[in-house]
Amino acid sequence: MTILRFNKLALSVALMMSCATAFGQKPTTKDEPVSAGGDQGVTDTWKPSIEVDGAYDKVKHIGAPIPWQTIREADVLWKKRVWREIDTREKQNLAFRYTGDEATGGGMFIEILIDAVKKGKVAAYSTYDDRFTSKLTKEQLMEQITPKSDTIEVEDPVTGQKYQKVVTRDFNPQTITKYRIKEEWIFDRNQGKMVVRILGIAPVRDIYDENNIYRASMPMFWLYYPKIRQTLSEYEVYNPNNEVYRATWDEFFESRQFSSRVTKVSNALDQRFEDIYGTDPRGKMEALYESQQNAQEIFNKEHDMWVY
Repeated sequence: MTILRFNKLALSVALMMSCATAFGQKPTTKDEPVSAGGDQGVTDTWKPSIEVDGAYDKVKHIGAPIPWQTIREADVLWKKRVWREIDTREKQNLAFRYTGDEATGGGMFIEILIDAVKKGKVAAYSTYDDRFTSKLTKEQLMEQITPKSDTIEVEDPVTGQKYQKVVTRDFNPQTITKYRIKEEWIFDRNQGKMVVRILGIAPVRDIYDENNIYRASMPMFWLYYPKIRQTLSEYEVYNPNNEVYRATWDEFFESRQFSSRVTKVSNALDQRFEDIYGTDPRGKMEALYESQQNAQEIFNKEHDMWVY
């Protein structure tokens, strides 16, 4: 009887290990912490937990990008290129500002992108180069990531003499408040539906002067989105409703779980709405109205293609 029980236990353990292997997951024990992206996080300061930080056994989640179905040019009946802006301060986009844990790589979304660029997983392109024609060198990239050193005048509390001191500031991920997205909306008659493909993504940083007064916002760099999808599939997105079920960043973008507004559509003068209507209060309202109108037109286009 004892041998029979032992055999059943051994068979159960073998089945669990084979299932974990079949799904590309490594079995873990209570003494082995699990984190996304390996033992090293996306920031230099983050460290994985030495103890298992959780009430149940976890397995490492192996992510993969959602496959894109090939689109033939002969099947494209309609296409529109669209630029959007994601404001991370909106409630629906707060996942972009989550500071990170084991499942999310230990950093914010911007830190995942910067880590991928530093490790050579994807190339970074110039600030306003959404056509991906000019790659940034390592020195140019570090200028975008690391703020420039400032020289300030400091008074010695003992002697009262004043002297110049060089102050070095670290990169603050909280200054990344927006992301720009370049995408194409395509009606594919083979699939019989509207298909959207993200082509590029650019983090936008807020710039402050020495008095900590906001001056402007500008993109840091552009990334070619199809080449970063594998990296995005390795990290999960914080889910405030249920932390068990978390989508990867690739699933997050593909399922359009973010909130955004249209800032530009392909036009003859290649202008953004704010370039056309201005940045004064009335111009901003006109640009917002134009954004909503264009978004609605694209939404209705799929229905219009089926009306004969």
